[in-house]
Amino acid sequence: MDRALTSRFNIPSTLSPYYQSRTSLAAITRRFTPAIVSAKRSPIEGVSDELNLIASEELDQAPARRRVRSAFVDLQLQLDHCLFKKAPIGIRTEEWYERNSKGEEIFCKCWLPEAGVKIKAAVYFCHGYGSTCTFLFDGIAKQIAGSRYGVYAIDHPGFGLSDGLHGHIPSFDDLADNAIEQFTKMKGRPELRNVPRFLFGQSMGGAIALKVHLKEPQAWDGLILVAPMCKISEDVKPPKLVLNALILMSTLFPKAKLFPKKDMSELFFRDPSKRKLSDYDVICYDDQTRLKTAVELLNATRDIEMQVDKVSLPLLILHGAADRVTDPNVSKFLHEQAISEDKTLKLYPGGYHCILEGDTDENIFTVINDIVAWLDARTTPK
Repeated sequence: MDRALTSRFNIPSTLSPYYQSRTSLAAITRRFTPAIVSAKRSPIEGVSDELNLIASEELDQAPARRRVRSAFVDLQLQLDHCLFKKAPIGIRTEEWYERNSKGEEIFCKCWLPEAGVKIKAAVYFCHGYGSTCTFLFDGIAKQIAGSRYGVYAIDHPGFGLSDGLHGHIPSFDDLADNAIEQFTKMKGRPELRNVPRFLFGQSMGGAIALKVHLKEPQAWDGLILVAPMCKISEDVKPPKLVLNALILMSTLFPKAKLFPKKDMSELFFRDPSKRKLSDYDVICYDDQTRLKTAVELLNATRDIEMQVDKVSLPLLILHGAADRVTDPNVSKFLHEQAISEDKTLKLYPGGYHCILEGDTDENIFTVINDIVAWLDARTTPK
Protein backbone atom coordinates (compact mmCIF):
# COMPACT_ATOMS: atom_id res chain seq x y z
CA MET A 1 0.00 0.00 0.00
CA ASP A 2 1.59 3.28 -1.10
CA ARG A 3 1.14 6.10 1.38
CA ALA A 4 2.72 9.31 0.03
CA LEU A 5 2.57 8.10 -3.53
CA THR A 6 0.86 10.97 -5.31
CA SER A 7 3.40 13.46 -4.05
CA ARG A 8 5.86 12.08 -6.57
CA PHE A 9 3.53 13.03 -9.41
CA ASN A 10 2.46 16.31 -7.82
CA ILE A 11 5.78 17.96 -8.46
CA PRO A 12 4.15 20.31 -10.99
CA SER A 13 1.51 21.45 -8.50
CA THR A 14 4.15 21.98 -5.84
CA LEU A 15 6.06 24.12 -8.32
CA SER A 16 3.00 25.64 -9.99
CA PRO A 17 4.45 29.20 -10.13
CA TYR A 18 6.82 27.92 -12.82
CA TYR A 19 4.16 26.69 -15.13
CA GLN A 20 3.27 30.09 -16.47
CA SER A 21 6.59 31.86 -16.00
CA ARG A 22 9.76 32.01 -18.07
CA THR A 23 11.87 32.15 -14.95
CA SER A 24 15.46 30.95 -15.40
CA LEU A 25 16.63 27.60 -14.08
CA ALA A 26 18.79 29.40 -11.52
CA ALA A 27 15.77 31.33 -10.24
CA ILE A 28 13.79 28.11 -9.91
CA THR A 29 16.63 26.54 -8.00
CA ARG A 30 16.70 29.48 -5.58
CA ARG A 31 12.98 29.08 -4.94
CA PHE A 32 13.46 25.55 -3.58
CA THR A 33 13.72 25.25 0.18
CA PRO A 34 14.96 21.70 0.78
CA ALA A 35 13.61 20.24 4.01
CA ILE A 36 15.18 17.24 5.70
CA VAL A 37 13.20 17.39 8.95
CA SER A 38 10.48 14.74 9.15
CA ALA A 39 6.87 15.72 9.63
CA LYS A 40 5.57 14.93 13.11
CA ARG A 41 3.06 12.07 13.18
CA SER A 42 -0.38 12.94 14.53
CA PRO A 43 -1.49 10.99 17.63
CA ILE A 44 -3.43 7.80 16.90
CA GLU A 45 -6.93 7.98 18.36
CA GLY A 46 -7.69 5.32 20.98
CA VAL A 47 -4.04 4.41 21.55
CA SER A 48 -2.28 4.87 24.89
CA ASP A 49 0.02 7.83 25.47
CA GLU A 50 2.89 5.37 25.80
CA LEU A 51 2.26 3.83 22.38
CA ASN A 52 1.73 7.23 20.79
CA LEU A 53 5.06 8.33 22.21
CA ILE A 54 6.69 5.29 20.61
CA ALA A 55 4.90 5.95 17.31
CA SER A 56 6.19 9.53 17.27
CA GLU A 57 9.82 8.36 17.29
CA GLU A 58 12.06 9.54 14.47
CA LEU A 59 12.00 6.76 11.84
CA ASP A 60 14.87 7.72 9.56
CA GLN A 61 16.87 4.59 10.42
CA ALA A 62 15.85 0.92 10.52
CA PRO A 63 16.49 0.24 14.24
CA ALA A 64 13.87 2.83 15.19
CA ARG A 65 11.36 1.44 12.69
CA ARG A 66 11.92 -2.04 14.08
CA ARG A 67 11.29 -0.85 17.65
CA VAL A 68 8.07 0.89 16.66
CA ARG A 69 6.81 -2.07 14.65
CA SER A 70 7.58 -4.44 17.55
CA ALA A 71 5.48 -2.28 19.89
CA PHE A 72 2.49 -2.25 17.52
CA VAL A 73 2.51 -5.66 15.82
CA ASP A 74 0.10 -7.40 18.22
CA LEU A 75 -2.27 -4.42 18.23
CA GLN A 76 -2.29 -4.30 14.42
CA LEU A 77 -3.40 -7.92 14.13
CA GLN A 78 -6.37 -7.22 16.44
CA LEU A 79 -7.75 -4.39 14.31
CA ASP A 80 -11.29 -4.59 12.97
CA HIS A 81 -10.32 -5.28 9.35
CA CYS A 82 -11.64 -8.13 7.23
CA LEU A 83 -8.11 -9.18 6.25
CA PHE A 84 -7.36 -9.94 9.90
CA LYS A 85 -10.80 -11.07 11.08
CA LYS A 86 -11.21 -13.58 8.22
CA ALA A 87 -7.63 -14.82 8.01
CA PRO A 88 -7.36 -18.56 7.26
CA ILE A 89 -6.43 -20.82 10.16
CA GLY A 90 -3.04 -22.52 10.36
CA ILE A 91 -1.01 -20.21 8.13
CA ARG A 92 2.68 -20.47 9.01
CA THR A 93 4.84 -17.35 8.94
CA GLU A 94 8.56 -16.76 9.19
CA GLU A 95 10.52 -13.51 9.46
CA TRP A 96 14.27 -13.09 8.97
CA TYR A 97 16.96 -10.73 7.74
CA GLU A 98 19.37 -11.23 4.84
CA ARG A 99 22.43 -9.06 4.25
CA ASN A 100 22.57 -7.96 0.61
CA SER A 101 25.62 -7.35 -1.57
CA LYS A 102 25.74 -3.72 -0.38
CA GLY A 103 25.92 -4.81 3.26
CA GLU A 104 22.33 -3.77 4.06
CA GLU A 105 20.08 -5.90 6.26
CA ILE A 106 16.93 -6.70 4.28
CA PHE A 107 13.76 -7.78 6.07
CA CYS A 108 12.20 -10.92 4.58
CA LYS A 109 8.95 -12.69 5.37
CA CYS A 110 7.03 -15.70 4.11
CA TRP A 111 3.53 -17.10 4.58
CA LEU A 112 2.92 -20.81 4.00
CA PRO A 113 -0.18 -23.04 4.04
CA GLU A 114 -0.80 -25.18 7.10
CA ALA A 115 1.68 -27.97 7.76
CA GLY A 116 1.42 -30.95 5.42
CA VAL A 117 -0.15 -29.00 2.53
CA LYS A 118 1.90 -29.04 -0.69
CA ILE A 119 2.59 -25.61 -2.18
CA LYS A 120 1.20 -25.14 -5.70
CA ALA A 121 3.43 -22.16 -6.54
CA ALA A 122 5.47 -19.34 -4.99
CA VAL A 123 4.37 -15.71 -5.16
CA TYR A 124 7.07 -13.05 -4.66
CA PHE A 125 5.74 -9.66 -3.54
CA CYS A 126 7.12 -6.14 -4.14
CA HIS A 127 5.45 -3.51 -1.94
CA GLY A 128 4.68 0.06 -2.93
CA TYR A 129 6.25 3.43 -2.17
CA GLY A 130 6.43 4.29 1.52
CA SER A 131 5.01 0.92 2.49
CA THR A 132 6.13 -2.41 3.97
CA CYS A 133 5.36 -6.10 3.52
CA THR A 134 4.05 -6.16 7.09
CA PHE A 135 0.76 -4.70 8.46
CA LEU A 136 -2.13 -5.00 5.96
CA PHE A 137 -0.18 -7.08 3.46
CA ASP A 138 0.09 -9.69 6.19
CA GLY A 139 -3.66 -10.24 5.80
CA ILE A 140 -3.49 -10.31 1.99
CA ALA A 141 -0.65 -12.84 2.07
CA LYS A 142 -2.54 -15.11 4.47
CA GLN A 143 -5.52 -15.18 2.12
CA ILE A 144 -3.32 -16.24 -0.80
CA ALA A 145 -1.39 -18.76 1.33
CA GLY A 146 -4.72 -20.23 2.42
CA SER A 147 -5.23 -21.26 -1.20
CA ARG A 148 -2.04 -23.39 -1.09
CA TYR A 149 0.49 -20.82 -2.26
CA GLY A 150 3.74 -19.79 -0.65
CA VAL A 151 4.01 -16.01 -0.42
CA TYR A 152 7.45 -14.41 -0.07
CA ALA A 153 8.19 -10.73 0.41
CA ILE A 154 10.85 -8.20 1.31
CA ASP A 155 10.96 -4.63 2.54
CA HIS A 156 12.92 -2.60 0.00
CA PRO A 157 16.04 -0.76 1.23
CA GLY A 158 14.96 2.48 2.89
CA PHE A 159 11.46 1.20 3.68
CA GLY A 160 9.78 -0.84 6.38
CA LEU A 161 12.18 -2.87 8.50
CA SER A 162 15.08 -2.93 6.05
CA ASP A 163 18.23 -0.84 6.38
CA GLY A 164 18.48 2.53 4.64
CA LEU A 165 17.40 6.13 5.14
CA HIS A 166 13.61 6.15 5.32
CA GLY A 167 12.01 7.02 1.99
CA HIS A 168 15.34 7.49 0.20
CA ILE A 169 15.86 5.79 -3.18
CA PRO A 170 19.40 6.51 -4.41
CA SER A 171 18.87 4.22 -7.42
CA PHE A 172 15.65 2.58 -8.63
CA ASP A 173 17.68 -0.06 -10.47
CA ASP A 174 19.26 -0.96 -7.13
CA LEU A 175 15.76 -1.72 -5.75
CA ALA A 176 15.17 -4.16 -8.61
CA ASP A 177 18.64 -5.69 -8.23
CA ASN A 178 18.10 -6.15 -4.50
CA ALA A 179 14.75 -7.84 -5.17
CA ILE A 180 16.42 -10.21 -7.65
CA GLU A 181 19.16 -10.97 -5.13
CA GLN A 182 16.75 -11.72 -2.29
CA PHE A 183 14.22 -13.63 -4.40
CA THR A 184 17.02 -15.77 -5.85
CA LYS A 185 18.00 -16.77 -2.31
CA MET A 186 14.37 -17.56 -1.49
CA LYS A 187 14.02 -19.76 -4.59
CA GLY A 188 16.61 -22.08 -3.06
CA ARG A 189 14.42 -22.94 -0.07
CA PRO A 190 13.52 -26.66 0.11
CA GLU A 191 9.75 -26.11 -0.15
CA LEU A 192 10.16 -24.20 -3.43
CA ARG A 193 11.95 -26.76 -5.55
CA ASN A 194 10.26 -27.32 -8.90
CA VAL A 195 7.28 -25.03 -8.24
CA PRO A 196 6.13 -22.20 -10.55
CA ARG A 197 7.29 -18.68 -9.62
CA PHE A 198 5.13 -15.58 -9.93
CA LEU A 199 6.03 -11.93 -9.38
CA PHE A 200 3.45 -9.75 -7.61
CA GLY A 201 3.86 -5.97 -7.46
CA GLN A 202 1.63 -3.21 -6.12
CA SER A 203 1.90 0.41 -7.30
CA MET A 204 5.62 1.33 -7.15
CA GLY A 205 6.18 -2.36 -6.44
CA GLY A 206 4.60 -2.98 -9.83
CA ALA A 207 7.40 -0.94 -11.40
CA ILE A 208 9.97 -2.94 -9.43
CA ALA A 209 8.38 -6.23 -10.52
CA LEU A 210 8.40 -5.07 -14.15
CA LYS A 211 12.07 -4.11 -13.84
CA VAL A 212 12.86 -7.52 -12.35
CA HIS A 213 11.10 -9.24 -15.25
CA LEU A 214 12.90 -7.08 -17.83
CA LYS A 215 16.26 -7.84 -16.20
CA GLU A 216 15.67 -11.61 -16.08
CA PRO A 217 12.86 -12.36 -18.57
CA GLN A 218 13.15 -16.17 -18.38
CA ALA A 219 13.19 -16.51 -14.59
CA TRP A 220 9.46 -16.22 -13.91
CA ASP A 221 6.20 -17.93 -14.79
CA GLY A 222 3.85 -14.96 -14.50
CA LEU A 223 3.36 -11.39 -13.33
CA ILE A 224 0.55 -9.92 -11.20
CA LEU A 225 0.31 -6.13 -11.01
CA VAL A 226 -2.06 -4.10 -8.84
CA ALA A 227 -2.40 -0.40 -9.76
CA PRO A 228 1.11 -0.46 -11.26
CA MET A 229 3.35 2.58 -11.62
CA CYS A 230 4.71 2.16 -15.13
CA LYS A 231 4.02 5.40 -17.04
CA ILE A 232 3.37 9.02 -16.11
CA SER A 233 0.14 10.47 -17.44
CA GLU A 234 0.67 13.48 -19.66
CA ASP A 235 -1.48 15.75 -17.47
CA VAL A 236 0.89 15.37 -14.49
CA LYS A 237 4.24 15.08 -16.28
CA PRO A 238 6.60 17.87 -15.13
CA PRO A 239 7.56 20.49 -17.75
CA LYS A 240 11.15 20.22 -18.92
CA LEU A 241 12.21 23.35 -17.03
CA VAL A 242 10.80 22.01 -13.76
CA LEU A 243 12.30 18.57 -14.35
CA ASN A 244 15.74 20.10 -14.99
CA ALA A 245 15.48 22.05 -11.74
CA LEU A 246 14.44 18.93 -9.89
CA ILE A 247 17.37 16.93 -11.28
CA LEU A 248 19.81 19.71 -10.38
CA MET A 249 18.48 20.01 -6.84
CA SER A 250 18.58 16.24 -6.38
CA THR A 251 22.32 16.28 -7.00
CA LEU A 252 22.81 19.04 -4.43
CA PHE A 253 20.31 17.89 -1.80
CA PRO A 254 19.45 14.24 -2.62
CA LYS A 255 17.93 13.49 0.79
CA ALA A 256 15.96 16.72 1.09
CA LYS A 257 12.17 16.66 0.92
CA LEU A 258 9.77 18.51 -1.35
CA PHE A 259 6.91 20.15 0.50
CA PRO A 260 4.25 21.02 1.59
CA LYS A 261 3.10 17.62 2.78
CA LYS A 262 -0.45 16.70 1.77
CA ASP A 263 -2.88 14.25 3.34
CA MET A 264 -3.78 11.96 0.46
CA SER A 265 -5.53 9.23 2.48
CA GLU A 266 -8.92 9.96 0.93
CA LEU A 267 -7.48 9.04 -2.47
CA PHE A 268 -6.18 5.69 -1.24
CA PHE A 269 -9.03 4.23 0.81
CA ARG A 270 -12.57 4.11 -0.51
CA ASP A 271 -13.98 2.78 2.79
CA PRO A 272 -13.77 5.51 5.51
CA SER A 273 -13.54 2.95 8.34
CA LYS A 274 -10.49 1.33 6.73
CA ARG A 275 -9.01 4.75 6.04
CA LYS A 276 -9.01 5.35 9.77
CA LEU A 277 -7.17 2.06 10.38
CA SER A 278 -4.35 3.21 8.12
CA ASP A 279 -3.18 5.36 11.04
CA TYR A 280 -1.84 2.13 12.56
CA ASP A 281 0.60 1.73 9.67
CA VAL A 282 3.18 3.23 11.99
CA ILE A 283 6.35 2.53 10.00
CA CYS A 284 5.14 3.74 6.63
CA TYR A 285 6.99 6.63 5.01
CA ASP A 286 4.27 9.26 5.16
CA ASP A 287 6.38 12.36 4.61
CA GLN A 288 7.04 14.40 1.48
CA THR A 289 9.09 12.74 -1.24
CA ARG A 290 12.87 13.18 -1.07
CA LEU A 291 14.40 14.93 -4.09
CA LYS A 292 16.53 12.03 -5.31
CA THR A 293 13.64 9.63 -4.77
CA ALA A 294 11.37 11.79 -6.94
CA VAL A 295 13.92 11.82 -9.77
CA GLU A 296 14.45 8.06 -9.55
CA LEU A 297 10.70 7.41 -9.69
CA LEU A 298 10.35 9.66 -12.71
CA ASN A 299 13.28 7.98 -14.46
CA ALA A 300 11.95 4.51 -13.64
CA THR A 301 8.56 5.18 -15.20
CA ARG A 302 10.22 6.63 -18.30
CA ASP A 303 12.48 3.58 -18.63
CA ILE A 304 9.62 1.12 -18.19
CA GLU A 305 7.44 3.01 -20.66
CA MET A 306 10.19 2.67 -23.28
CA GLN A 307 10.45 -1.10 -22.68
CA VAL A 308 6.82 -2.01 -22.13
CA ASP A 309 6.71 -3.87 -25.45
CA LYS A 310 9.23 -6.33 -23.98
CA VAL A 311 6.87 -7.52 -21.25
CA SER A 312 6.26 -11.12 -22.23
CA LEU A 313 5.13 -13.04 -19.13
CA PRO A 314 1.57 -14.25 -18.53
CA LEU A 315 0.15 -11.03 -17.14
CA LEU A 316 -2.66 -10.08 -14.76
CA ILE A 317 -3.29 -6.36 -14.21
CA LEU A 318 -5.81 -5.21 -11.59
CA HIS A 319 -6.81 -1.57 -11.13
CA GLY A 320 -9.50 0.49 -9.44
CA ALA A 321 -11.40 2.37 -12.14
CA ALA A 322 -11.65 5.46 -9.90
CA ASP A 323 -7.97 5.44 -8.90
CA ARG A 324 -6.58 9.00 -8.84
CA VAL A 325 -3.13 7.96 -7.61
CA THR A 326 -2.00 5.77 -10.50
CA ASP A 327 -4.04 6.30 -13.66
CA PRO A 328 -6.08 3.26 -14.81
CA ASN A 329 -5.31 4.36 -18.38
CA VAL A 330 -1.68 3.51 -17.68
CA SER A 331 -2.73 -0.08 -16.97
CA LYS A 332 -4.68 -0.08 -20.23
CA PHE A 333 -1.53 1.13 -21.99
CA LEU A 334 0.54 -1.65 -20.42
CA HIS A 335 -2.06 -4.26 -21.34
CA GLU A 336 -2.16 -3.06 -24.95
CA GLN A 337 1.61 -2.78 -25.42
CA ALA A 338 2.80 -5.93 -23.62
CA ILE A 339 3.68 -8.75 -26.04
CA SER A 340 2.42 -11.39 -23.60
CA GLU A 341 0.18 -13.91 -25.35
CA ASP A 342 -1.61 -14.49 -22.05
CA LYS A 343 -2.68 -11.14 -20.60
CA THR A 344 -5.69 -10.02 -18.57
CA LEU A 345 -6.81 -6.56 -17.43
CA LYS A 346 -9.47 -6.16 -14.73
CA LEU A 347 -10.85 -2.74 -13.84
CA TYR A 348 -13.02 -2.51 -10.72
CA PRO A 349 -15.81 0.09 -10.96
CA GLY A 350 -15.53 2.73 -8.24
CA GLY A 351 -12.29 1.24 -6.91
CA TYR A 352 -9.67 3.58 -5.45
CA HIS A 353 -5.92 2.98 -5.32
CA CYS A 354 -5.91 0.47 -2.45
CA ILE A 355 -8.30 -2.12 -3.86
CA LEU A 356 -6.66 -4.85 -1.78
CA GLU A 357 -6.91 -3.05 1.58
CA GLY A 358 -9.17 -0.02 1.49
CA ASP A 359 -12.39 -1.02 -0.27
CA THR A 360 -15.49 -2.75 1.07
CA ASP A 361 -15.00 -6.25 2.49
CA GLU A 362 -16.84 -7.76 -0.48
CA ASN A 363 -14.72 -5.91 -3.04
CA ILE A 364 -11.45 -6.74 -1.28
CA PHE A 365 -12.21 -10.45 -1.38
CA THR A 366 -13.36 -10.17 -5.00
CA VAL A 367 -9.92 -8.86 -5.98
CA ILE A 368 -8.08 -11.49 -3.91
CA ASN A 369 -10.27 -14.25 -5.36
CA ASP A 370 -9.50 -12.97 -8.87
CA ILE A 371 -5.77 -13.26 -8.11
CA VAL A 372 -6.15 -16.77 -6.73
CA ALA A 373 -8.32 -17.89 -9.65
CA TRP A 374 -5.75 -16.57 -12.12
CA LEU A 375 -2.97 -18.42 -10.27
CA ASP A 376 -5.04 -21.61 -10.08
CA ALA A 377 -5.60 -21.57 -13.83
CA ARG A 378 -1.83 -21.46 -14.39
CA THR A 379 -0.71 -23.93 -11.75
CA THR A 380 -3.35 -26.67 -11.74
CA PRO A 381 -2.29 -29.65 -13.90
CA LYS A 382 -4.48 -29.99 -16.97
